[in-house]
Amino acid sequence: MNSSLCDDAASRGEKARVLVVLPMYGGSLPVGRYCVDALRNLGHTVEVFEAPDFHSAFSALKGLRVTTDRLEYLENSFLQVVSQAVLAKVETFEPDLVLALAQAPLSRQALKRLRRDGVATAMWFVEDHRLFTYWRAFAPYYDFFAVIQKDDFLDKLEELGVEGALYLPLAALASFHKPVDLSPVEKRRFGADVSFMGAGYPNRRLAFRQFTGYDFKIWGTEWEGEPLLQRHVQLGGARVSPEDAVRIYNATRINLNLHSSVHASELVGRGDFVNPRTFELAACGAFQLVDERSLLPELFACDELVTFSSVEELHGLIRDYLEDEEARQAYALRARERVLCEHTYEHRMQALLDFVRAKRPSWPAVRRTLESALHGAQLPSELTAELGQLLERLGLPADASFDDLCWAVRQRKGTLTELETALLFLQEWKKQYA
Repeated sequence: MNSSLCDDAASRGEKARVLVVLPMYGGSLPVGRYCVDALRNLGHTVEVFEAPDFHSAFSALKGLRVTTDRLEYLENSFLQVVSQAVLAKVETFEPDLVLALAQAPLSRQALKRLRRDGVATAMWFVEDHRLFTYWRAFAPYYDFFAVIQKDDFLDKLEELGVEGALYLPLAALASFHKPVDLSPVEKRRFGADVSFMGAGYPNRRLAFRQFTGYDFKIWGTEWEGEPLLQRHVQLGGARVSPEDAVRIYNATRINLNLHSSVHASELVGRGDFVNPRTFELAACGAFQLVDERSLLPELFACDELVTFSSVEELHGLIRDYLEDEEARQAYALRARERVLCEHTYEHRMQALLDFVRAKRPSWPAVRRTLESALHGAQLPSELTAELGQLLERLGLPADASFDDLCWAVRQRKGTLTELETALLFLQEWKKQYA
């Protein structure tokens, strides 16, 4: 596979202004940040609504020790205020698309307002719809609803009247999830024959009790109350940063990738969606053993990932591949090539924007060029050169729109130059009088 050709294919399309609304916390938060990076890598103008900034205040409500009904009222009221903050951001940034990640603080009232104002909205619901069912209350209010599952979920969305549903599997950020050189200290700290990175769901707790005889490290949260696994849990069960996760993947000989299940009796669930760890491990060039998933064969070939369907089979695979470094490297290399060609966040964001464009042929709206904003005036060569230097300094292309230039100037810290001040004055004048 030619990764350069794949990268070119992922970068096509007109540029848009996208406001990404992050959740306050949770597993979709890093996914949202990867989307931001990918959209910027594709050349789009991106602004971020940093909902995590509100999380501490939202969490403090629980410390009031009020009745359950009163707490629910306060939490809903708080989320309404945050939604209003999102609307204020929309009014200022004027995006072509508002992209929300699962559990983003956007109320139904705010979504109705955005639809009324003609602002396109999309959610990427990167969760299991059977476990997290709040999607029913919100999906009809989004113009586009991307999901990581197919079949019955897409059918249920259609029944709700959601016309813009899209299957969009998870991915990796190639600039972040990649092979890294580790120091001897990092290899000792993060390395192991076998490791797992993730939360302590019931099926994992039971399954991993059988692997205590290996050089086995467990990373992640929610592993309390497991005496057999306690000595294997690293950092006291603290949350692992995305940067350290990449180091763990690179330092481990065999990365276990057992999808979560809340049913303890179902150690290997044989579910449908493919978790982000599958793509991230592959992008890191790390070897993994992953449980069979119904959607996995259309994402990876059988010679790119080694799968298992039972804990007993997993036992045998661990023994076999610990002794076969050459096979581990071959699988890891092929899986990495597949991700780089088909499964990066750039690919996913391009697919989402292409879907929006197909549903709305006139999207995104044509914005004024710098030349049109200046009414085609013949500028002195010195001023033209200064404008070119400003665009380059802000990392904008020569054909950037007038609004994108002004937005980039507003985001810059420090004292404005005379040119920057003049551009912002012109933008405000046009808003008031043009």
